[in-house]
Amino acid sequence: MSEIRLMKGNEAIGEAAILCGADAYYAYPITPQSEIVEYLTLQQPEKRTGMVVLQAESEVASINMVYGAAAGGKRSFTTSSSPGMSLMQEGLSYIAGAELPCVVVNVVRGGPGLGTIQPSQADYFQTVKGGGHGDYKLITLAPASVQEMADFVPLAFELAFKYRNPAMILTDGVIGQMMEKVQFPEQTPRLTDEEITEKYPWATFGRKGGRERNIITSLNLKSELQEQFNIKLQAKYREVEKNEVRYEKIQCDDAEYLFVAYGSSARTCQKTIELARAEGIKVGLLRPITLYPYPYKAIDDMTSQVKGILSVEMSAGQMVEDVRLAVNGKVKVEHYGRMGGMVSSPGEILEALKTKIIEG
Repeated sequence: MSEIRLMKGNEAIGEAAILCGADAYYAYPITPQSEIVEYLTLQQPEKRTGMVVLQAESEVASINMVYGAAAGGKRSFTTSSSPGMSLMQEGLSYIAGAELPCVVVNVVRGGPGLGTIQPSQADYFQTVKGGGHGDYKLITLAPASVQEMADFVPLAFELAFKYRNPAMILTDGVIGQMMEKVQFPEQTPRLTDEEITEKYPWATFGRKGGRERNIITSLNLKSELQEQFNIKLQAKYREVEKNEVRYEKIQCDDAEYLFVAYGSSARTCQKTIELARAEGIKVGLLRPITLYPYPYKAIDDMTSQVKGILSVEMSAGQMVEDVRLAVNGKVKVEHYGRMGGMVSSPGEILEALKTKIIEG
């Protein structure tokens, strides 16, 4: 392992991409993720590893550049923030429909509209319920620290290529802008064109060595064939749901109440747990690490133990719908959140637990 470094979460994304052997990065600046574009530009990874870094003319251009590089079996990725991600939805649907692997990072800001540059978690629906058209899913990782920002980049690429599907890192402006200690692995070399040809026979490289050409597209005008393709996609998503659920449980062994929260909200809940337990309130935290696939069973398993669940989010209440689906009416579920870039304090969350769950 390399030395420990003090970095912003956004910078950690950029460094992790270089070190895991990413081939290409195409993006357009938008606060609060612009440091990723700046970091990768300043690092000049083309001199370190040969990785391409290009500031595209728009978010629409960047996601389609990612599509093109992914079609060639390259490790390509982009980053943006909420309004920019909205512009990428058509491209993401095309990439999912073409079964191509890529990584997309969304450092969420407050909305709707142009909103504010302050942090939010209100892009949950857009990300896990399919922001673009058609029946597709994005494998979604939700980091809660700068270390996880770094760790989830190679993991996202691994999952994207394993399932030939776009993978999303869904974070927010708190974790993107905060500075923490982070440790990186040693440099992983980029794959050569020959290695890509051997490892990813589905990719398109031209007719080298007399090989048959690959045609990559999401277009199929025959309904019966498009239906069969959709059935194949749904079977793939069931495999993802079977094999890739990730979550963390904190002080849940004796918990009588439960917080469900991800990202920076989960960090605030950890402090709230300290305050609550000091008052004799036994509360734990279940932190989804994958938002798709979602840890429905892990939350359901807690219903035999806890009296109520509070879904804590920086939104009007989006993930709470999945918490309610997991619980299926077995215990009380309520939502607490701030909106428009406001961040809840531990004291506010504790008060919400008391009024909405314990006394409600």
